[in-house]
Amino acid sequence: MILYSWNVNGIRAIEKKGFLDWLDEAQPDVLCLQETKARMDQLGSSLIEDHGYHTYWHSAEKAGYSSVATFCKEEPYYVQEGLGIDRFDAEGRVLITEHDNFLLYNIYFPNGQKDDTRLQYKLDFYDELLPIINEHVDNGTNVVVTGDWNTAHHEIDLARPKENVKTSGFMPIERERLDTYVNKGWVDSFRHFHTEPDRYTWWTYRFGARDRNIGWRIDYFFVNEEFIDQLQDADIHDDIMGSDHCPISLTLKSEGI
Repeated sequence: MILYSWNVNGIRAIEKKGFLDWLDEAQPDVLCLQETKARMDQLGSSLIEDHGYHTYWHSAEKAGYSSVATFCKEEPYYVQEGLGIDRFDAEGRVLITEHDNFLLYNIYFPNGQKDDTRLQYKLDFYDELLPIINEHVDNGTNVVVTGDWNTAHHEIDLARPKENVKTSGFMPIERERLDTYVNKGWVDSFRHFHTEPDRYTWWTYRFGARDRNIGWRIDYFFVNEEFIDQLQDADIHDDIMGSDHCPISLTLKSEGI
């Protein structure tokens, strides 16, 4: 079973850049998209149903902003839009789907670069999500949390760490939030399999950053540590173009399904 996650920076824009061809070729079992920037009534059948996937959408109240979608080959047992927290759910940031052996959280975490208010909103989001997913694990449910986390955790996770210590996305207070997740038993699946540097998932459109691989790794699949034995691999697909992010994947062992 292969799960993909991708911040597409506009589903309508990336459709024009070959998204559906990529989907047909990659054939993920589940695809989590962030920053779709669209409501369902703005989309045609080519994105909603003609590709053979069941699709689920959580859109922001503000038009053309944020929003997430999850594409599933097999219909999930359960689907939930949002965390049940109004100030986060209004921005269309979370889709939860239940599969055979795990709950999947597809999340577009807030960006804190605008100002201190948005930084605090981002930190609050981290703080309020953690006990929700921990409760599932405490009750014996495996959980996968994927999406654009909007924070590079360690120096290895961005090309220029020293220059970005005061930039939201690599500030100590944000990185400490990810430390808290790890200390509570959450595992960064990519780093579980890969220790090499220079592997990134986002590049600014400016300065030829992607060609020069001046990037950040801010997209993750985190899983509860009890689920680790059921993972086969995790990877970054930086050859796939169309967005300022690239897709990431998580492969589960067949016996874990």
